[in-house]
Amino acid sequence: MVSRIAILFSTVLCAQQMDPWTASQVIHSEDLARQLGNKQASPPVVFHVGFAQGYKNKHVPGSVYAGPGSKEAGLEELKKAVADVPKDRQIVLYCGCCPWDHCPNMKPAFKLLQSMGFKQVKVVEIPENFKKDWIDKGFPVEGATAQ
Repeated sequence: MVSRIAILFSTVLCAQQMDPWTASQVIHSEDLARQLGNKQASPPVVFHVGFAQGYKNKHVPGSVYAGPGSKEAGLEELKKAVADVPKDRQIVLYCGCCPWDHCPNMKPAFKLLQSMGFKQVKVVEIPENFKKDWIDKGFPVEGATAQ
């Protein structure tokens, strides 16, 4: 019994260590929505690093589509998108294509920006998907079918 618990603990610990970000670099949907709605504060630069169709349908207002982080072409698009962003500016990345722990786009995009010297990169934790964890919660959206 003890060995099963040790194996489970070790597995969970390894999975947590695989994330390239720290807990302080994770932002939740409601916190991002609140931050974007605060007209007194300087908003972060928000990049969607998921798939184009999701962005075209509905996306975080003011966000910039920067290509899927899981594809080399997407990472090249992200490099171009951040070319004029100061290294100390807050950048927020989000996807929402699938459950957070299976997203193929977030880690490569985050690692790229870290390697480029950006100091204030955050990732939006979207537990299930963008529809459930952003749209259905009534947070603002833009896009072709946005109301």
